[in-house]
Formats: sequence, C-alpha cells, structure tokens
Amino acid sequence: MGFADQRFNVNLSILFTELPLLERPAAAAAAGFTAVELWWPWIDSPTPEQSELDALKAAIEDAGVRLTGLNFYAGQLPGPDRGALSIPGEESNRFRANIDVAADFAASLGCTALNALYGNRVEGVDPAEQDRLALENLVLAARAADRIGAILLIEALNAPESPRYPLVSAPAAIAVVDKVNEATGLGNAKFLMDLYHLSMNGEDLPQVIDAYAAKTGHVQIADNPGRGAPGTGSLPLEELLDRLGKAGYDGWIGLEYKPGDAPSAQSFSWLPAEARAAR
Repeated sequence: MGFADQRFNVNLSILFTELPLLERPAAAAAAGFTAVELWWPWIDSPTPEQSELDALKAAIEDAGVRLTGLNFYAGQLPGPDRGALSIPGEESNRFRANIDVAADFAASLGCTALNALYGNRVEGVDPAEQDRLALENLVLAARAADRIGAILLIEALNAPESPRYPLVSAPAAIAVVDKVNEATGLGNAKFLMDLYHLSMNGEDLPQVIDAYAAKTGHVQIADNPGRGAPGTGSLPLEELLDRLGKAGYDGWIGLEYKPGDAPSAQSFSWLPAEARAAR
C-alpha cells in the first residue's frame, strides 16, 4: 500500500491561495487532481448572492473536478474564529442562516460531506449553555445533510493553535458525534480525523485510528511540525494512512497543508503525478 493507493482531494482554502478563488479549481486540475474541498469561502457572508454561488459552481464544473467536502459558515477562518454554531446571538443565527445555503450548494455539485466547526468558548458564557446551543444547531445541520444524502462532520482541532476550542481530542469530538446521532436517529454524524491536529495534541495516532476508524467520515493530513506537505516533518503519514485502510477506512484524504514559500503546484512532489487523480 502507500500514498498511491489513497483517494486524495486538495483543500482549496489552504492550497492555491496565491490565486483568486475562482482560479483554484483549474489549478488543482492542472496539477493532476480530480477532487477538491473547501472551507466556507465567504467568511463575511453566510448567505452570499446567488451569482457568487453560481460562479464558484461553474469554476468547479469547468475545471472538471469534483467537490467532495464543504464547511458550513465558520466565522473568520482563517482568522480568530473556529466556527459559529456554539456562539450565542448573531453568530449562531448566521450559522443557521447558512445551513440550507451550504447544503443546497453542496447538493448542486454532488458533494456529500459537510463539516461543522464547533466554535470557541466565549468568555462570560456558561460552557453548558454553549454545548446546548451547539447540539441544537448540529441537529439542524445533520438533518440538512441527510436531506441531500450527505454526512455531517465533527472535527477535533489542536489546543496549542486553538486554545479556546473545546474539542481538542479525538474522544471529545467522538462524544459530540455520538450525541448528535442519538438526538437525530439519523446516524449521519461522523468524525473528521485530522492527523495533524491530533498529533499536535500528542495523541497516540495508531490508537486513535484503531479506536475510531469506523466512526470516521473524512481524514485530513499535514505533516508535523510545520503543517507542511508530507515529508517536511516527522509524521509517518504513509504508514498511518495504510493503517486507516486496514482498519476499514476507504474514504477521501484531504490535503490540508501549507505549501510553504513556493507556489502550491510545487508542493506535490511527494505524490507521483499518476496517483493524484482519484480512482
């Protein structure tokens, strides 16, 4: 096994960002990839104009790539925010306004995975209140995802880079996955296993894989330290992905790493060109 046996997609919110958004799908295709994923591209607007949605849809279709993952509105990302759904008031309202917009856009491109970032703890707000709100909003998101035949992803981030984010371990994210599935009865909430974030938390990655592969709906990778391409750090990513496969995971592997100072297209030398097109 190895990298050549995986199904990779390129995250266009961290790679190819030297290009305007609408040029990134074609750039990914030119680099040999056939699948892409995105954070919510309009950080200031959970409900962009239809013309903006149509333009991005056309750019993805014209490039001949498939959209395999999309985040719901998550506030200023990149930036200080880590999601909106657990933050009372305006941000929760913005998340709710985005749910059907994001789901319908995903459906229009055959995208079947929607990621809902939990949101930071807010000073002066009871964490239990935030968790109640989060569950309400995640139930709404899970139902919208189910409506389009998609899964809802819950992601663990890392404490050093996201100190106010409450889901900074695999067990913490899995607990939310289980609560959402129990509340909806749909079973479509899944774990987003980001190996970079989990390694930054010091978690035992082989143990996490063995314990939670069956509840994992998507995997993302970057090397550590540095959050660069595979081979720039010390994570045995090829071995870890092999272990995931042996544990039963056969889904997408999102490339969510920083390309460094060179253009993004030059950051894929670790992956043979013939292995970039998804099979």
